[in-house]
Amino acid sequence: MVSVLPIKLRTSLMKVGTSMKLLASLTIAGAVAFGAASHATSNTPFEREQISCIANNIYWEARNQNTKGMIAVGLVTMNRVNDNRYPDTPCEVVHQGPTRPSWKNKNISYPVKNRCQFSWYCDGKAEVVPQADFEVYEIARMIAFKVYYASSRWDFTDGATHYHADYVRPAWASSKTKTITIGNHIFYRWEKSE
Repeated sequence: MVSVLPIKLRTSLMKVGTSMKLLASLTIAGAVAFGAASHATSNTPFEREQISCIANNIYWEARNQNTKGMIAVGLVTMNRVNDNRYPDTPCEVVHQGPTRPSWKNKNISYPVKNRCQFSWYCDGKAEVVPQADFEVYEIARMIAFKVYYASSRWDFTDGATHYHADYVRPAWASSKTKTITIGNHIFYRWEKSE
């Protein structure tokens, strides 16, 4: 059995030359531990798009977390897909939030800044993965693949639908059930009776 290393992926804190070796070993460990996503050839363009949305969410929300923290963000995305209070696909979940029409073309809508379910999606910044983080993004893609196709029986977040960093206190946290803390993220479940 392969164990996942509890190493935080903070490439900005690593010495030049170290991150490639470390991330290469994590990529190999991740491929073995999460089912070697490259072996699947039956996924459709729709499925690839959904996996890409999950990978983007994992990368932008948890790229500085350990592997378990990255998996947990992916699980939250899928837990929302499986909850009828949220949209039905990973991309719809990740992109959920209010929009406004473009001033140039009323047929095009943009997310309202800082009002989305996942803050990175509408923070007004370009979502371009730096070249130094390509390996981290590949890990996020492998995790996203496994999370998308996996059954819920290995959900160590216990059905979490929400999370936040430990240095903030969102108003909604008191109305949710805390399930687990991983790295500096605290995870919560929105109970079905609410």
